[in-house]
Amino acid sequence: QLQLVDSGGGLVQPGGSLSLSCAASGFTLADYGIGWFRQAPGKDREAVSCFSSNVGFAAYRASVKDRFTVSIDTAKNTVYLQMNNLKPEDTAVYYCNADLRTTVESVEVYWGQGTQVTVSS
Repeated sequence: QLQLVDSGGGLVQPGGSLSLSCAASGFTLADYGIGWFRQAPGKDREAVSCFSSNVGFAAYRASVKDRFTVSIDTAKNTVYLQMNNLKPEDTAVYYCNADLRTTVESVEVYWGQGTQVTVSS
């Protein structure tokens, strides 16, 4: 089996924190480019961050920069999204993503099933 499994979503109050996990099975997550995406009700899926442990690179969309942090535990083959100072507009289903270009024509892509994050008082 080759898959990603998201977990850690839930209900949190504005200003609170939440940590999402994404565990990989069947492949080595550190070899892949990693992304976190989210999709709010009625809206398109949008990228939250991209991360590469191989090249030591991480980037975040402006609205979450300085609040969200991606990290990886290579021993556990798991990537995390630490979310601090959450806002109602962060409410969405969050998905982890891993990709690796295998040929000029194709990219190997895996998606987590998604985990719901709701920020509300």
